[in-house]
Amino acid sequence: MTTYNLALVGFGGVNRALAELVRDDPDRFESLGFQLKIVAITDLAFGSLVQADGIDIAAVLAMPRGATFEGLPGGSKDPRNQEVIKSSPADIVVEATFTNPTTGEPAVSHVRWALESGKHVVTTNKGPVALHGIELTRLAEENGVRFEYEGSVMSGTPVLRLAKKMFAGLQIEGVQGILNGTSNYVLGQMETGLSLDQAVADAQALGYAEADPTADIEGSDVRLKVAILANELLGADITPQDVTTTGIQGITPDDVVRALGDGKRWKLIGQAVREADGSVAASVGPVSLPASHPLAGISGATNAVSFDTDLLGSVTVSGPGAGRIETAYALVSDIVAVDSFEKGSIRA
Repeated sequence: MTTYNLALVGFGGVNRALAELVRDDPDRFESLGFQLKIVAITDLAFGSLVQADGIDIAAVLAMPRGATFEGLPGGSKDPRNQEVIKSSPADIVVEATFTNPTTGEPAVSHVRWALESGKHVVTTNKGPVALHGIELTRLAEENGVRFEYEGSVMSGTPVLRLAKKMFAGLQIEGVQGILNGTSNYVLGQMETGLSLDQAVADAQALGYAEADPTADIEGSDVRLKVAILANELLGADITPQDVTTTGIQGITPDDVVRALGDGKRWKLIGQAVREADGSVAASVGPVSLPASHPLAGISGATNAVSFDTDLLGSVTVSGPGAGRIETAYALVSDIVAVDSFEKGSIRA
C-alpha cells in the first residue's frame, strides 16, 4: 500500500486536526488505498521538526503551550520553513498558515518552494489561490505534481471539486453564495434586535469572529473566495481587486427590521456572473433576499453556494464553512486527489 510522507506547515487548529486523524483513524486512509506518515512539522511557535522515519504524533500533540521542538532529534526552535519544505523527505506539503490577504504571504512562498521541489501541495489558504492560483497551478504542472485547494472556499464543504466533477456537461453561467459564516451569523443576530457591534461581540464570544473582525464584516474574506470561484468555475482571469466589494458595516437594525417586515433577509452575497460578451462580473455586497431565494434560509455560521446552470437551473450546496475538523476533511479530500493523480500517472 502506498504511504505518503507529509510535511505540515503550520501546526494550528487545522493541521493539528489532520494530525489527530492520522494518529486516531488510520483505517480511514487505508480504506482509501493509502497510508499517511507525518515526517516534518514547521510552526512559528514550536519551531521545526524533521524525522524521516515518522514523527511520534501523540507526543507532539501532547506538548504544552510554550514548548518548542528544540532538543528533539531533528528538532529546532526555529521554523526553518524554506529548508524544511525543500529538503524534508515529504511527498505532500500541507500548508495551513495565516496568510496576508493582500500579498498571500507567507503561504505563496511556501507553495512555490514545495512545487519547485517536486512536492505536491494541499492547502486551505485562500490567499495563494485567489492571488496566484493560475501561476501556481502552472508551476505544479511543470513539475509533475498537484496543487490542491478545495478548502479555500467553503472549508470542508466541497464546491470546487463538486462543480468540476459532477457538473460535467453543464454550463455554469454564474455562482452566488454566502461565503462567510461570521457575517451571516452577525446578520442573523441583528434580526433578534442586536446592533451590529453587539452581534459582532456575540460572534467573538462564540469564536466565530476574530479579535479583529474587519475581513469578515467588510467583505475582504468573501472577495478572495469570489475571485477563486470566478477563475475556477467560470474560466475568468481576475484578481481580488477586480471584485467590487461592500461589507455589512452599513446595515442598520432599522434596515433589518424593514426587510423582515417585507418578508426578506439581509445576506452578504458574493457572486460572479458570466456576461453576454463572455466577460465575468464579480462582486460582494449585502443583498435583501426574498424568502423564495435559495440562500435566504441559510442561517447561523453556515455557508452556501448556488450555481446557475443551463440545464438544471439553480443548484444549491450548503454546509459548514469553518471548523478545524471540517477544514481538515478538505485536506483529506485533496490528498485523495493527489493519490488519484499518482495512481493515474502510474497506470499511464
